[in-house]
Amino acid sequence: MERDVLVVAYDDAELLDIACVTTTLATANDRGADPPYAVRLLSPGGRPVPCRPGLHLDVHGALEHRVGAIDTLVVAGGFGHERAAADDVVVAHVRRLARDARRVASVCTGASVLAAAGLLDGRRATTHWYFAGDLARAHPAVTVDPDPIFVRDGDVATSAGVTSALDLTLSFVEEDHGPALARGVARSLVTYLQRPGTQAQMSVHVAAPPPANDVVRTVVDHVAGHLDDDLGAAALAGRAGVSERHLTRLFRAHLGRTPAEHVRRARTEAAAHLLATTDLPLPRVAARCGFGTTETLRTAVLRAYGRTPTEHRRALLTNR
Repeated sequence: MERDVLVVAYDDAELLDIACVTTTLATANDRGADPPYAVRLLSPGGRPVPCRPGLHLDVHGALEHRVGAIDTLVVAGGFGHERAAADDVVVAHVRRLARDARRVASVCTGASVLAAAGLLDGRRATTHWYFAGDLARAHPAVTVDPDPIFVRDGDVATSAGVTSALDLTLSFVEEDHGPALARGVARSLVTYLQRPGTQAQMSVHVAAPPPANDVVRTVVDHVAGHLDDDLGAAALAGRAGVSERHLTRLFRAHLGRTPAEHVRRARTEAAAHLLATTDLPLPRVAARCGFGTTETLRTAVLRAYGRTPTEHRRALLTNR
Protein backbone atom coordinates (compact mmCIF):
# COMPACT_ATOMS: atom_id res chain seq x y z
CA MET A 1 0.00 0.00 0.00
CA GLU A 2 1.37 3.40 -1.02
CA ARG A 3 0.60 6.87 0.32
CA ASP A 4 -0.94 8.71 -2.64
CA VAL A 5 0.20 12.34 -2.76
CA LEU A 6 -1.30 14.66 -5.36
CA VAL A 7 0.43 17.95 -6.15
CA VAL A 8 -1.76 20.40 -8.05
CA ALA A 9 -0.04 22.78 -10.49
CA TYR A 10 -1.30 25.31 -13.02
CA ASP A 11 0.08 27.80 -15.54
CA ASP A 12 2.85 29.92 -14.00
CA ALA A 13 3.22 27.70 -10.95
CA GLU A 14 6.51 28.06 -9.10
CA LEU A 15 8.86 25.18 -9.90
CA LEU A 16 10.58 25.37 -6.52
CA ASP A 17 7.22 25.11 -4.74
CA ILE A 18 6.64 21.83 -6.53
CA ALA A 19 10.17 20.45 -6.25
CA CYS A 20 10.47 21.04 -2.50
CA VAL A 21 7.51 18.71 -2.01
CA THR A 22 8.24 16.09 -4.65
CA THR A 23 11.99 15.82 -4.05
CA THR A 24 11.57 15.55 -0.28
CA LEU A 25 9.07 12.70 -0.64
CA ALA A 26 11.15 10.96 -3.32
CA THR A 27 14.15 11.16 -0.99
CA ALA A 28 12.05 9.65 1.80
CA ASN A 29 11.29 6.75 -0.54
CA ASP A 30 14.99 6.38 -1.34
CA ARG A 31 15.71 6.12 2.37
CA GLY A 32 13.13 3.40 3.00
CA ALA A 33 9.76 5.06 3.64
CA ASP A 34 7.31 2.23 4.31
CA PRO A 35 4.73 2.58 2.96
CA PRO A 36 6.34 4.66 0.23
CA TYR A 37 4.89 7.84 -1.25
CA ALA A 38 3.32 7.68 -4.70
CA VAL A 39 3.62 11.28 -5.86
CA ARG A 40 1.57 12.51 -8.80
CA LEU A 41 1.69 15.96 -10.34
CA LEU A 42 -1.66 17.00 -11.82
CA SER A 43 -2.74 19.99 -13.89
CA PRO A 44 -5.96 21.16 -15.54
CA GLY A 45 -6.42 19.03 -18.63
CA GLY A 46 -3.15 17.21 -17.94
CA ARG A 47 -1.29 19.90 -19.87
CA PRO A 48 2.43 20.62 -19.30
CA VAL A 49 2.85 23.43 -16.77
CA PRO A 50 4.77 26.53 -17.88
CA CYS A 51 7.10 27.72 -15.13
CA ARG A 52 9.55 30.60 -15.01
CA PRO A 53 11.91 31.17 -16.75
CA GLY A 54 10.58 29.55 -19.92
CA LEU A 55 10.48 26.01 -18.55
CA HIS A 56 7.69 23.50 -19.12
CA LEU A 57 7.01 20.76 -16.59
CA ASP A 58 5.38 17.50 -17.66
CA VAL A 59 2.66 16.17 -15.37
CA HIS A 60 1.30 12.72 -14.56
CA GLY A 61 -2.32 13.40 -15.41
CA ALA A 62 -5.36 15.62 -15.47
CA LEU A 63 -6.71 17.16 -12.30
CA GLU A 64 -10.29 16.44 -13.34
CA HIS A 65 -9.67 12.72 -13.98
CA ARG A 66 -8.43 11.81 -10.51
CA VAL A 67 -11.02 10.11 -8.29
CA GLY A 68 -10.93 8.14 -5.05
CA ALA A 69 -9.30 8.43 -1.66
CA ILE A 70 -5.84 9.99 -1.36
CA ASP A 71 -3.40 10.54 1.46
CA THR A 72 -2.25 14.12 0.87
CA LEU A 73 -3.35 16.90 -1.46
CA VAL A 74 -0.89 19.77 -2.00
CA VAL A 75 -1.62 22.90 -4.04
CA ALA A 76 1.50 24.66 -5.33
CA GLY A 77 1.92 28.41 -5.42
CA GLY A 78 3.19 30.68 -8.14
CA PHE A 79 2.49 33.85 -10.03
CA GLY A 80 -0.50 32.17 -11.66
CA HIS A 81 -2.26 31.68 -8.34
CA GLU A 82 -4.80 34.45 -8.88
CA ARG A 83 -5.96 32.97 -12.19
CA ALA A 84 -6.11 29.51 -10.63
CA ALA A 85 -8.12 30.78 -7.66
CA ALA A 86 -10.54 32.48 -10.05
CA ASP A 87 -10.93 29.34 -12.18
CA ASP A 88 -14.17 27.67 -11.05
CA VAL A 89 -13.13 24.34 -12.55
CA VAL A 90 -9.77 24.22 -10.75
CA VAL A 91 -11.33 25.31 -7.46
CA ALA A 92 -14.15 22.78 -7.72
CA HIS A 93 -11.76 19.88 -8.32
CA VAL A 94 -9.48 20.95 -5.47
CA ARG A 95 -12.54 21.07 -3.21
CA ARG A 96 -13.64 17.63 -4.44
CA LEU A 97 -10.23 16.04 -3.95
CA ALA A 98 -9.89 17.59 -0.49
CA ARG A 99 -13.01 15.76 0.66
CA ASP A 100 -11.26 12.44 -0.03
CA ALA A 101 -7.85 13.43 1.39
CA ARG A 102 -6.41 12.60 4.81
CA ARG A 103 -4.68 15.95 4.86
CA VAL A 104 -4.60 19.02 2.64
CA ALA A 105 -1.79 21.52 2.20
CA SER A 106 -0.68 24.50 0.17
CA VAL A 107 2.67 26.02 -0.65
CA CYS A 108 3.09 29.78 -0.69
CA THR A 109 0.31 31.46 -2.71
CA GLY A 110 -1.39 28.13 -3.26
CA ALA A 111 -3.27 29.16 -0.11
CA SER A 112 -5.40 31.43 -2.30
CA VAL A 113 -6.72 28.37 -4.15
CA LEU A 114 -7.53 26.58 -0.87
CA ALA A 115 -9.23 29.75 0.37
CA ALA A 116 -11.27 30.08 -2.83
CA ALA A 117 -12.43 26.49 -2.28
CA GLY A 118 -13.59 27.40 1.24
CA LEU A 119 -11.07 25.03 2.80
CA LEU A 120 -9.50 27.70 5.01
CA ASP A 121 -12.70 29.27 6.35
CA GLY A 122 -12.56 29.44 10.13
CA ARG A 123 -8.95 28.31 10.15
CA ARG A 124 -5.60 29.92 10.82
CA ALA A 125 -3.36 29.95 7.75
CA THR A 126 -0.23 31.50 6.30
CA THR A 127 1.18 32.33 2.90
CA HIS A 128 4.17 34.23 1.52
CA TRP A 129 4.48 37.40 3.62
CA TYR A 130 4.24 39.61 0.51
CA PHE A 131 0.78 38.26 -0.36
CA ALA A 132 -0.61 37.82 3.17
CA GLY A 133 -2.52 41.11 3.14
CA ASP A 134 -4.16 40.27 -0.18
CA LEU A 135 -5.27 36.87 1.13
CA ALA A 136 -6.69 38.38 4.33
CA ARG A 137 -8.63 41.05 2.44
CA ALA A 138 -10.03 38.62 -0.11
CA HIS A 139 -11.03 36.01 2.49
CA PRO A 140 -12.08 37.59 5.79
CA ALA A 141 -13.24 34.21 7.11
CA VAL A 142 -9.59 33.10 7.16
CA THR A 143 -7.26 34.08 10.01
CA VAL A 144 -4.11 34.93 8.06
CA ASP A 145 -0.87 34.92 10.04
CA PRO A 146 2.01 36.23 7.88
CA ASP A 147 4.74 35.28 10.35
CA PRO A 148 5.19 31.48 10.57
CA ILE A 149 6.89 29.41 7.89
CA PHE A 150 4.00 26.96 8.10
CA VAL A 151 0.76 26.50 10.01
CA ARG A 152 -1.06 23.25 10.82
CA ASP A 153 -4.73 23.70 11.66
CA GLY A 154 -6.32 20.30 11.99
CA ASP A 155 -5.93 18.35 8.77
CA VAL A 156 -5.14 21.48 6.73
CA ALA A 157 -1.62 22.91 6.46
CA THR A 158 -0.38 26.06 4.76
CA SER A 159 3.21 27.12 4.24
CA ALA A 160 4.97 30.36 3.46
CA GLY A 161 7.18 31.17 0.50
CA VAL A 162 8.84 28.51 -1.65
CA THR A 163 11.53 26.72 0.43
CA SER A 164 9.29 26.61 3.52
CA ALA A 165 7.53 23.79 1.62
CA LEU A 166 10.58 21.70 2.42
CA ASP A 167 10.07 22.29 6.15
CA LEU A 168 6.38 21.44 5.89
CA THR A 169 7.04 18.28 3.88
CA LEU A 170 9.69 17.16 6.36
CA SER A 171 7.08 17.55 9.09
CA PHE A 172 4.82 15.23 7.07
CA VAL A 173 7.63 12.67 6.76
CA GLU A 174 8.25 12.81 10.49
CA GLU A 175 4.53 12.47 11.21
CA ASP A 176 4.23 9.48 8.87
CA HIS A 177 7.50 7.64 9.49
CA GLY A 178 9.14 9.08 12.60
CA PRO A 179 12.01 11.47 13.33
CA ALA A 180 14.83 9.12 12.31
CA LEU A 181 13.73 8.92 8.68
CA ALA A 182 12.94 12.64 8.57
CA ARG A 183 16.42 13.40 9.90
CA GLY A 184 17.96 11.20 7.24
CA VAL A 185 15.99 12.97 4.52
CA ALA A 186 17.06 16.36 5.88
CA ARG A 187 20.70 15.31 5.81
CA SER A 188 20.37 14.08 2.24
CA LEU A 189 18.92 17.43 1.25
CA VAL A 190 21.56 19.31 3.27
CA THR A 191 18.98 21.20 5.26
CA TYR A 192 17.91 21.55 8.87
CA LEU A 193 15.51 19.09 10.44
CA GLN A 194 13.41 20.96 10.65
CA ARG A 195 12.67 24.59 11.25
CA PRO A 196 9.58 24.63 13.48
CA GLY A 197 6.46 26.02 11.88
CA THR A 198 6.44 28.88 14.36
CA GLN A 199 9.75 30.24 13.08
CA ALA A 200 9.36 33.64 11.47
CA GLN A 201 9.40 33.85 7.67
CA MET A 202 11.73 36.80 7.66
CA SER A 203 14.24 38.16 10.14
CA VAL A 204 13.80 41.74 11.29
CA HIS A 205 17.51 42.17 10.53
CA VAL A 206 17.19 41.28 6.83
CA ALA A 207 13.67 42.53 6.09
CA ALA A 208 13.66 44.84 3.09
CA PRO A 209 13.29 47.63 2.44
CA PRO A 210 14.39 49.46 5.61
CA PRO A 211 11.76 51.69 7.21
CA ALA A 212 11.05 54.72 5.04
CA ASN A 213 10.34 56.90 8.05
CA ASP A 214 13.46 58.56 9.48
CA VAL A 215 12.31 58.25 13.10
CA VAL A 216 11.46 54.57 12.81
CA ARG A 217 14.68 53.81 10.94
CA THR A 218 16.76 55.58 13.60
CA VAL A 219 15.09 53.64 16.40
CA VAL A 220 15.36 50.31 14.56
CA ASP A 221 19.08 50.86 13.96
CA HIS A 222 19.58 51.76 17.63
CA VAL A 223 17.76 48.63 18.79
CA ALA A 224 19.87 46.39 16.53
CA GLY A 225 23.11 47.75 17.96
CA HIS A 226 22.12 48.06 21.60
CA LEU A 227 20.10 44.99 22.53
CA ASP A 228 21.37 44.99 26.10
CA ASP A 229 20.40 48.64 26.70
CA ASP A 230 17.17 50.01 28.14
CA LEU A 231 14.85 49.66 25.15
CA GLY A 232 11.62 50.48 26.90
CA ALA A 233 9.06 52.66 25.16
CA ALA A 234 10.00 55.74 27.18
CA ALA A 235 13.73 55.36 26.44
CA LEU A 236 13.17 54.83 22.72
CA ALA A 237 10.72 57.71 22.45
CA GLY A 238 13.16 59.97 24.29
CA ARG A 239 15.97 59.03 21.92
CA ALA A 240 13.71 59.70 18.94
CA GLY A 241 12.46 63.01 20.36
CA VAL A 242 8.79 62.05 20.10
CA SER A 243 6.08 60.94 22.50
CA GLU A 244 5.58 57.25 23.26
CA ARG A 245 2.14 57.37 21.65
CA HIS A 246 3.48 58.92 18.46
CA LEU A 247 6.36 56.42 18.26
CA THR A 248 3.89 53.56 18.60
CA ARG A 249 1.74 55.02 15.82
CA LEU A 250 4.79 55.31 13.56
CA PHE A 251 5.92 51.74 14.25
CA ARG A 252 2.45 50.35 13.57
CA ALA A 253 2.18 52.31 10.33
CA HIS A 254 5.63 51.42 8.97
CA LEU A 255 6.41 48.01 10.52
CA GLY A 256 3.03 46.64 11.53
CA ARG A 257 4.09 46.15 15.14
CA THR A 258 4.71 48.16 18.29
CA PRO A 259 8.18 49.19 19.48
CA ALA A 260 7.95 46.62 22.27
CA GLU A 261 7.07 43.86 19.80
CA HIS A 262 9.97 44.87 17.57
CA VAL A 263 12.43 44.85 20.48
CA ARG A 264 11.25 41.43 21.65
CA ARG A 265 11.57 39.98 18.16
CA ALA A 266 15.02 41.50 17.60
CA ARG A 267 16.30 40.19 20.92
CA THR A 268 14.85 36.73 20.31
CA GLU A 269 16.38 36.44 16.84
CA ALA A 270 19.76 37.56 18.15
CA ALA A 271 19.54 34.98 20.93
CA ALA A 272 18.63 32.24 18.45
CA HIS A 273 21.65 33.19 16.35
CA LEU A 274 23.98 32.98 19.36
CA LEU A 275 22.50 29.63 20.36
CA ALA A 276 23.14 28.30 16.86
CA THR A 277 26.65 29.66 16.37
CA THR A 278 28.29 29.78 19.82
CA ASP A 279 28.60 27.69 22.96
CA LEU A 280 27.93 30.63 25.25
CA PRO A 281 26.07 29.55 28.40
CA LEU A 282 22.44 30.62 28.57
CA PRO A 283 22.97 33.36 31.20
CA ARG A 284 25.49 35.10 28.90
CA VAL A 285 23.20 34.74 25.88
CA ALA A 286 20.39 36.27 27.93
CA ALA A 287 22.57 39.16 29.09
CA ARG A 288 24.00 39.96 25.65
CA CYS A 289 20.54 40.04 24.09
CA GLY A 290 18.90 42.15 26.78
CA PHE A 291 16.87 39.48 28.54
CA GLY A 292 16.83 40.05 32.26
CA THR A 293 16.95 36.37 33.18
CA THR A 294 17.41 32.99 31.54
CA GLU A 295 13.73 32.32 32.23
CA THR A 296 12.76 35.38 30.18
CA LEU A 297 15.03 34.11 27.41
CA ARG A 298 13.46 30.67 27.63
CA THR A 299 9.94 32.07 27.36
CA ALA A 300 10.81 34.22 24.34
CA VAL A 301 12.56 31.44 22.42
CA LEU A 302 9.83 28.93 23.23
CA ARG A 303 7.17 31.32 21.96
CA ALA A 304 9.04 32.14 18.75
CA TYR A 305 10.52 28.75 17.83
CA GLY A 306 8.37 26.19 19.60
CA ARG A 307 11.24 24.84 21.68
CA THR A 308 13.42 25.86 24.61
CA PRO A 309 16.87 27.45 24.12
CA THR A 310 18.54 24.15 25.03
CA GLU A 311 16.33 22.20 22.62
CA HIS A 312 16.94 24.81 19.92
CA ARG A 313 20.71 24.54 20.30
CA ARG A 314 20.63 20.75 20.43
CA ALA A 315 18.48 20.54 17.28
CA LEU A 316 20.82 22.78 15.33
CA LEU A 317 23.91 20.91 16.50
CA THR A 318 22.29 17.62 15.46
CA ASN A 319 21.83 18.94 11.94
CA ARG A 320 25.29 20.40 11.39
